[in-house]
Amino acid sequence: MTIGDWRKVLKQLKTKPAKLKKYIKHNAPKDRAVGRRKIKCSQCGRFGGHVSKYGLDLCRHCFREIAPKIGFKKYN
Repeated sequence: MTIGDWRKVLKQLKTKPAKLKKYIKHNAPKDRAVGRRKIKCSQCGRFGGHVSKYGLDLCRHCFREIAPKIGFKKYN
């Protein structure tokens, strides 16, 4: 069985349901309990540069777009 292309693996494992179940069990993405990957931007879904203060839950890019509408001022 090849592992270079996951689509090829799934195609080969369709005839072997027990091995397919085991493959999916061990290669499925994990549900995160803590860490950077748990917190997502509520608008775009990015993980990095998160602003969670005041319950905003936005990434820095989305915050910069929305900040004037919310009432934040940019100081020079």
